[in-house]
Parts: sequence; structure tokens; C-alpha cells
Amino acid sequence: MGIIAWIIIGLLAGLIAKALVPGKDPGGIIITMLIGIAGGLLGGWLGKVIFGVDSIDGFFELSTWIAAIVGSIILLVLYRVITGNRRHA
Repeated sequence: MGIIAWIIIGLLAGLIAKALVPGKDPGGIIITMLIGIAGGLLGGWLGKVIFGVDSIDGFFELSTWIAAIVGSIILLVLYRVITGNRRHA
């Protein structure tokens, strides 16, 4: 997949992750996109390590989207934990 596809998947996966994880978000659209792109890579890596499958196959593959969303949720929760502690200090 090209860089444009990763940006689109990242943006959409980040938005879906924000919708699925309740709470106030400290970041804007750029942070959402970066979390989504990194989450897609994390989700693909976890899918390969844990399940032994290539979960990042193509833009229209369901496994790509599931991996990106799960990875984005993980990173969003970590981001909230890290930035939440800084905001209250």
C-alpha cells in the first residue's frame, strides 16, 4: 500500500478508535491521524506475532482495518494515560 492509503486508513482508524473509546481526547486531527497510522502498524505487527498471520494485506481487506483499529485503540489508551498525567500535574 502507498503512503496515501496509510494516511487514509490511519485517519479513519483513529477516528473509529476515538468513537469506540469513551472519554475526553487531548489531541486533534493530526494526533488522531498519527495514532491511527502507528496503530495500523502496531496492529499488523501484533497480528503477525500473536496469530502468525499477515494482517496488513491491502486497503480493502477486513484484516487490515481490524488491525489498524485495534492498534489505534491500544495507542489511544496509552496516549491518554501519558497525556492525562501531564495535564493534571
